[in-house]
Amino acid sequence: MDKSKPERSRREEYTEATRQALLTAGRDVFAREGYQAAGIETISRAARVTRGAFYHHFDDKKALFDAVVVSLQSEAAAKIGERARAQRKIWDRLSVGIDAYLDACLEPAYGRIVIQEAAAVLGNERYREIEEAYPMALLTATLNALKREGELDFEDIDLLSRMVDAMICKMALMLPEADHPKKLREQGQKIIGSLLGVFRRG
Repeated sequence: MDKSKPERSRREEYTEATRQALLTAGRDVFAREGYQAAGIETISRAARVTRGAFYHHFDDKKALFDAVVVSLQSEAAAKIGERARAQRKIWDRLSVGIDAYLDACLEPAYGRIVIQEAAAVLGNERYREIEEAYPMALLTATLNALKREGELDFEDIDLLSRMVDAMICKMALMLPEADHPKKLREQGQKIIGSLLGVFRRG
């Protein structure tokens, strides 16, 4: 029997726990202070790890921020997918998915880190890469499913997905400062629904 395996397992668990602690602390500090004001020392203290432990897992603050954005997008996609899958009809999945996506955008940490700061910090190319791997992947997949079923008549689904995604994100930026957020949200969703309705068959 290899007696070193349990030790490696404990080490691996500790390593993963440390990384998760840094992700959690990074999310909290980035959401509260913003990327520029957030310090590695502050994040390390919040995670209850040393500065050396920080650099063991992440090359710099930007690398941690990137990992936090990926984590937030992954969680958002999971929530969106769970709510959408509860619907039998594809159009209903689309509507519920968009609503869930907007809910994610309105969460304070997601709103500040992903919507407000991610593109500027990571660059547009990396930001799009992450976005298209998670929430927008679900949107694109649903629109493609509608097209395959003959219920959507639009040639460039990737373009349509980008346009709808941009509308959702723009609405999410406007809602926190809106005088009547509920009304704005209803009107915004009506606009998105009208856009998609133009290409709906039957």
